[in-house]
Amino acid sequence: MATTQSPDQLVGILRDTVVALVRRDGPDLSARQLGVFLTCYLQEGAHTVRGLAADLNVSKPAITRALDRLGELDLARRKVDPMDRRSVLVQRTLKGAAFLRDLRGIMSEASSTSRKGGASVGETAARKAAASA
Repeated sequence: MATTQSPDQLVGILRDTVVALVRRDGPDLSARQLGVFLTCYLQEGAHTVRGLAADLNVSKPAITRALDRLGELDLARRKVDPMDRRSVLVQRTLKGAAFLRDLRGIMSEASSTSRKGGASVGETAARKAAASA
């Protein structure tokens, strides 16, 4: 049986997720970069700069900047479309799939913590880091 979460709980899950992502080792993504990343990984089919710009209702240069950063982090890769050399395809990477798996785990923990009314994921992560130091 699925439970419906209130908007306040959903915002709390988002906050806990973002805090956990910021606190973990490695670079964190901007909202735009995360939006582009999630669109590429959660929506099936081939993704192009033009298509992402249309889906997210932002300019192509904004998508290009986000993809530049995702490429630096090896979370996504661009490749010229062999069928239409004017078009650029966005490809998923193994590191990107691992990041998505980690993100799902963080969100799952945030969601279960929210339902239980316990400490936030960020507080739990901070306690774990302090204990291991």
